[in-house]
Amino acid sequence: MFKTIEGKEFAVMGLGEVLLRLSPPNKERILAGEVFEKRAGGSELNVVSGISLLGLRTGIITKLPNNEIGKYIKNKIRFGGVSDDYIIYDSSRNARLGIYYLESGAAPRKTTVVYDRANSSFTSISNLEIPEDVYSKTAVFHFSGITMALNENIREVIHHAIPKIKANGGLVSFDVNFRASLWDEEEAKREIEKVLPHIDILFISEETSRKMFGCTGTLEEIMKSFSKDYGCRLVATTKRTVLSPTRHTWDSQIYSRDEDCFYREEPYPEIEVVDRIGSGDAYLAGVLFGLLKFKNVQKALEYGNAMAAIKNTIPGDMPVSDFNEISKVISDHQSHNSSEMNR
Repeated sequence: MFKTIEGKEFAVMGLGEVLLRLSPPNKERILAGEVFEKRAGGSELNVVSGISLLGLRTGIITKLPNNEIGKYIKNKIRFGGVSDDYIIYDSSRNARLGIYYLESGAAPRKTTVVYDRANSSFTSISNLEIPEDVYSKTAVFHFSGITMALNENIREVIHHAIPKIKANGGLVSFDVNFRASLWDEEEAKREIEKVLPHIDILFISEETSRKMFGCTGTLEEIMKSFSKDYGCRLVATTKRTVLSPTRHTWDSQIYSRDEDCFYREEPYPEIEVVDRIGSGDAYLAGVLFGLLKFKNVQKALEYGNAMAAIKNTIPGDMPVSDFNEISKVISDHQSHNSSEMNR
């Protein structure tokens, strides 16, 4: 299943919006603070940058305003080791970058996200702007439900891309990643069901499976049902146990249809959470890296869990961990090594 990386220029190509994240420092309230820290973020960028840092070549298809804010984002994309070959630049009068505001919580106050992304440059992206050669150059095409939620125009781009990827021997990866602030469950289910029969690697939470899709039974039965009903070859589900805003336990499992087998490992307990944003994307990065690098589902699970665990301890959306660090984290986790320092 995962032999297609050979002969492809890109291991993974993401399609998605890159946002400007603005956050009050030191857990300040948005309504009270005077200063924002700025960072780059976006689900697909987080995924492909994580894979790039682990050692495989990735790219992103996105659209940025052709101004100083767009240049800042382009530089952050490059810093993550992601190719900017397929960035489209918007020089129109109304060009803008989507923004989201993040207020970090402290128990019992929850973390809050406020979106300001309507009519961003990315929402006007069209098939005519995307070079056709990208579809033959990538082993895995990845996108998320967040991207699908933005508008019908972007959904048309996705429906155009999927058969071209498939025709060139590529795989399609999809993270449902439902956001109630972007669309309702009824619309999301209707639109997502249109792409599910074409998805090779599916990432979906138990909550979304039960609430949006009406699945019943055990989690294992639910995961199998996506393979049976839609043909997904791998189904991955994560589980975050929130002990407090700064203490989480991370776990996941992956079902392989081809092997009719579930893959698991010990959870990462009581992670000291600095910034949880992007940790799910880091998990995806580790899983896709493990599948493409090692062609081994257990390895994919281990790299996914380790990437997620470490990302929880790092500020910002994007991961910053390389292959050696994550491999050491996996080794320590499996050997129960609790040494305090690397030295």
